[in-house]
Amino acid sequence: MIAIALRNLKHRPGGFIATFVSAFLGAALLMAFASLMDTGDSESLTTTATVGGGWCLVIVAFAVTSTLSLSVRQRADQVALLRSAGATGPQLRRMIVGEAAAIAVLASAAAVPVGWVLGRVLLSLLKDTGQVDAGVGYQFGAIALGTGFGVTLLGAVAAAWATARRTAGNAGGKPERPRLRRIGAVLFLLAGANCSILTATVMDGKGVDAMQTAGQAGIWAAIGLALLAPELLRMVTAVVGPVVRALGGVAGELAVTGVHSRSRQLAGAVMPVVLFTGVATGTVYMQGIEDRAAEGQIQPEYAQDIQTLNYVVVGMIALFVAVMLVNTLIAATARRRREFAQHRLAGATRGQLLAMVSLEVVLVAITGVLGGSVAALFTIVPFGSARAGHLWPDASPWQYAVIVTLAVLLTAAATVQTTRRTLRGPATAAIRA
Repeated sequence: MIAIALRNLKHRPGGFIATFVSAFLGAALLMAFASLMDTGDSESLTTTATVGGGWCLVIVAFAVTSTLSLSVRQRADQVALLRSAGATGPQLRRMIVGEAAAIAVLASAAAVPVGWVLGRVLLSLLKDTGQVDAGVGYQFGAIALGTGFGVTLLGAVAAAWATARRTAGNAGGKPERPRLRRIGAVLFLLAGANCSILTATVMDGKGVDAMQTAGQAGIWAAIGLALLAPELLRMVTAVVGPVVRALGGVAGELAVTGVHSRSRQLAGAVMPVVLFTGVATGTVYMQGIEDRAAEGQIQPEYAQDIQTLNYVVVGMIALFVAVMLVNTLIAATARRRREFAQHRLAGATRGQLLAMVSLEVVLVAITGVLGGSVAALFTIVPFGSARAGHLWPDASPWQYAVIVTLAVLLTAAATVQTTRRTLRGPATAAIRA
């Protein structure tokens, strides 16, 4: 089965691009933060490396698991064929895990130069803000390489094993039971709620220190709500669906029906929108509250460290999640080539299918933005209470509008453009593919 895994990578590289990109970007971020540990042991370097690297680890693990699950689901026909040829569940699991391990190693190797460059950028930012001595030389050594390769490999193998148990081990073709996912979502939401309560109570009056728990609250909540993406998508479709049907005609009917029947598959597109909107909105508004609260006050020496760290981490994570968003949507849409061909053979035109996908994007974007906005409140509300004395921040809505617009544009561009390419050529060729 390991030999089959390697041949799959050789002959079907396109099927593994989404997983490779997620692992590549994740390894690069992890190496960049870990390289600060190679560079020195000052408090600023250590704090930036551990906090930034820790949150990158959580987001990267989630992204790799999501894209790997999508990649395996795309190959359901191949798994079924191997089963019919006599392959056992353990053999299929070894194949999937072997593919993931090979991708992780290749992605980590390709990420080394990018991680080196990002690490230098991080160090330069810390020097420019006076948090690290200008004479400190950059080092990229064993800690960076070990973290990048080790964490990426372990994360990919663990995600592949979990995915393989659900997919390759399901001989009867029964739908995946969502209990474990929902339990995980509840645990993440409880962790976020706990951090919110700590921020509003224990950290009340602690100044800039409250950012540490407030930031965690939003990230935990965003992951929890992302795990509930199928349920959120069904709820939004139930509310908005009648409007989409009324305004969209045939395309609207197809879109609503498709979302109802494919909520689990489309949930993979909702997840990165939730993460992007939640992390970006929560951190930007938290930093805005802090900037206004700190005006005219004497701040502790490490306050600048925390603020710089927030901007660096949210910038890198937002960029990573944005790439993950586009990557996941392209992979999920390209997978629907046969479905689109069946619609065309049944009488649907290319224009109707493009309209259908566009309306699906509306439902996905609304769901993701709403979920991310709720997650951001886990950060904004308690931090506003602890730092400024009121629950709702005195902030401009334009920042939120920019974040939402960017999330919607990324979702629409990736999905619609991929659909256009997928609809090229005769439908009969797509059915045979």
